[in-house]
Amino acid sequence: MASSQPALDPYLNDPTRWATSMAHHAELMLPCLDAAGARSVVEVGAFAGDLTRVLVEWAKPSAARVIAVDPAPRPQLEALDREHAELELVREASLEALPRISLPDAVIIDGDHNHFTVSEELRLVAERAAGAELPLILFHDVAWPHGRRDDYFDADLIPEGRRRPVVGDDVGIFPGDPGVRPDGLPYPKSARQEGGPGNGVLTAVEDFVAGRPELRLAVVPIFFGFAAVWPREAAYAAAVAELLDPWDRNPALERLEANRVFHIATGYARQVELWRLQARQARQEALLRRLLESSAFALADRLSRLRKRAGVAPAQTAVSKDEVRRALRGG
Repeated sequence: MASSQPALDPYLNDPTRWATSMAHHAELMLPCLDAAGARSVVEVGAFAGDLTRVLVEWAKPSAARVIAVDPAPRPQLEALDREHAELELVREASLEALPRISLPDAVIIDGDHNHFTVSEELRLVAERAAGAELPLILFHDVAWPHGRRDDYFDADLIPEGRRRPVVGDDVGIFPGDPGVRPDGLPYPKSARQEGGPGNGVLTAVEDFVAGRPELRLAVVPIFFGFAAVWPREAAYAAAVAELLDPWDRNPALERLEANRVFHIATGYARQVELWRLQARQARQEALLRRLLESSAFALADRLSRLRKRAGVAPAQTAVSKDEVRRALRGG
């Protein structure tokens, strides 16, 4: 019987609730691992351990082994490593770790989301196993934003000819816009331009499979995208295909995910506009408070009151201190 998702919170380290963790794919991923008979799994890019926590719970009944690879693990992941004998934490970059650790039954790639790194990770795995011996390989972030747009943990680690100019801190990205915009989502280390050859996680996966007709690729376009690659001649191939075929590039799911990320981006754009209006209001309030403290304005206000008492109409519409105070109170 296929595994069900452990009762763990996939939003544990996701305060914005954008559903950034690959743990959201557990209902698909764990049955695939079971179908493949996996007893060893390497997770590339474990970060705070949201998916790792799911994997160690899955591993307990079968005494499977989980290896989490991350050069900068968060304290939550380090605590998980101390608490679970099923888990081994490797504090290295994937391109350093993959050549030396034992080849597992399954590899989960969710690390540095760019074409160069994913291509190299796949090359390193494929060099150690060919044909039906290739492990089941699972991927995250094959949909927007990183399916067709690189993102760099550290752009300096990418060869100059393989990296692109990044977004930076002054603009962001928005679904449907291949460039950048002032109110876009904050992905400062992503490529400024989406699309084109050698750009993005899905592009890297497709390039890898394109030269290997013996491999099958399935793409599930939900929660930033889940994908699987497996050998067509593997003993478990039909079982994995049966699990993923109904989801593979399903057009209803594609529309659902496009709608989801559009609303995430639109909500953030509205927040950016709110921040802009709040900053403008703060500047206006500061100016009004300075006006109240101005001796010249105090004198003008006093003269205006004297003119009123004397029945003399002001030369122009006067603004009083009381009106400024009411404006500051929001009245």
